[in-house]
Amino acid sequence: QVQLVESGGGLVQAGGSLRLSCAASGRTFTRYAMGWFRQAPGKEREFVAAIRTSGSSTYYADSVKGRFTISRDNAKNTVNLQMNSLRPEDTAVYYCAARFDRPGGYNWANKDGYDYWGQGTQVTVSS
Repeated sequence: QVQLVESGGGLVQAGGSLRLSCAASGRTFTRYAMGWFRQAPGKEREFVAAIRTSGSSTYYADSVKGRFTISRDNAKNTVNLQMNSLRPEDTAVYYCAARFDRPGGYNWANKDGYDYWGQGTQVTVSS
């Protein structure tokens, strides 16, 4: 069982930055790949970024590539999302998610492949 708690959301002007964090409970954090998703009002939840257990492999949605960076600290059971050059279209509730990591490739964007989810944190980018 893994419990996830997000923090770091807020209101920021376009062009600004925010850093989201996700704290995971349990001793098995290093067995889980971690992902960030977001959901804007009236839209489907969409993939943002993912990172494998070692932190050496990361994956991004095209819409955030070059602006967002996902990282993890296995000693602290945390995963972070550094968001730079924010745009109004980045406004959404951001969710942290975990999936048991096995060798091989995944469709990281498939939200049904994730086993645990946090409650979300609101990010609002004003123009």
